[in-house]
Amino acid sequence: MNTVSLSFVSKGVIFALAAVLICTGCQHRSYENSTSNLTSDGFVDLFNGRDLTGWERVRGGQWKVKDSILYTEGDEKGWLSTVREYDNFELKLDFRLPAGGNSGVFLRIPRRDGGRPAFAGMEIQVLDDYAEQYAKLEPWHYTGSIYGVQAPAKRISKKAGKWQKMTIVCNGPHVRVSLNGTLIVNADLRKHKDKIQGHPGLKRNRGYIGLQHHNTRVEYRNIRIKQL
Repeated sequence: MNTVSLSFVSKGVIFALAAVLICTGCQHRSYENSTSNLTSDGFVDLFNGRDLTGWERVRGGQWKVKDSILYTEGDEKGWLSTVREYDNFELKLDFRLPAGGNSGVFLRIPRRDGGRPAFAGMEIQVLDDYAEQYAKLEPWHYTGSIYGVQAPAKRISKKAGKWQKMTIVCNGPHVRVSLNGTLIVNADLRKHKDKIQGHPGLKRNRGYIGLQHHNTRVEYRNIRIKQL
């Protein structure tokens, strides 16, 4: 083989390797980063309805996708995390629980330590509020609450088996939660300094978004986000 041909082959190999590396990196990008995913209202899909692109399992949990529904079941614990961090955002999603179901939406969570996400960051509770085993919980442990911090202004969750809509807005220290179209939490985290020792995550202004697997089946769909 002459020198010209060898040079041509070498360049071809280099370009091929570069293409492989680029494509490999693309597999780890969040689905949210796709510009074609942006809608006129400024929201993008965090869940594409097909697979776990843009998400990663943390400490277990058997998350699966079927019929555009993201779900987990079984007695294993763990959570599903976005692959990138967020600071100020508006998050919308639908969820459905079975009787006795228990889950949560984690906000501004770190992943570098072994802390409990509900305390290392924040958790917005997702629960079958009407299950007998949860009848005597504290008010800040029911659906829509900032878990262990602020209770919902009213209990308006639906019975188990029905789809429900949740909107969460995090903007600096302000956190708002709406459930099925009604604002139920309007919190200023600076007013909860008495809880910082047990909930150090209240001081965080950035982190991952996560979905909790807490020993029961839970289903999510239409997960969308807009950065503020």
